[in-house]
Amino acid sequence: MIAGAASLEDRARQTLGSSGEAIHAAVEAALAARGAGGTLADIGCGSGRLWRRLAPRFSRCTGVDAVRFEGLPGDIDFRAADLDGPRLPLDDDLFDVVTAVETIEHLENPRALFRELTRITRPGGLVLVTTPNQLSLLSLLTLVTKQQFSAFQDNSYPAHRTALLEVDLRRIASECGLRNIETGYTCSGRMPLTALHYPAALSRACPRLCSDNAVLCAVKPA
Repeated sequence: MIAGAASLEDRARQTLGSSGEAIHAAVEAALAARGAGGTLADIGCGSGRLWRRLAPRFSRCTGVDAVRFEGLPGDIDFRAADLDGPRLPLDDDLFDVVTAVETIEHLENPRALFRELTRITRPGGLVLVTTPNQLSLLSLLTLVTKQQFSAFQDNSYPAHRTALLEVDLRRIASECGLRNIETGYTCSGRMPLTALHYPAALSRACPRLCSDNAVLCAVKPA
């Protein structure tokens, strides 16, 4: 390991194993709109907060992460794995829904993760990925003034490694053979130069500019 480089566990724990409430709400809404249910794989499951929210919709959940975070619900079938590794410890065509919520930006090779998400999804199943939105007004202004995207500044490194645009997500999903690719936003974002968030009506009217996070959903062909 390079001297001074953070270990896998250090990088994982820098994330605190948690995502924001607005992100989980957007994930739940996206799944509800598609009538998703059955079996769930949560890749980058952290402390399991997403499962607590989605449990009524699914029969069971398998969670994969680099470390087991404190508070992980006991009904999650947990598997420890380096998400930058060559293969997730899960069989092919296994899950109705596979999520990677605020996970892909932590990895060196987002395409490899997408291929693995697709591999473990059953034909006709759904892949859902969220990541920081680089096209928000906050992120674009930070890029202009600091030459760094808002969620990828020095204080977020090395936990946040790979910044992806909406077009990148769509291209990668298409490369993996996924279909019915849809992208959206959380409609929740911080206003530049303040600790305040945009009013809900403005976020809904201008979701790309006013959202801190983007959401992609796509279907694995049957």
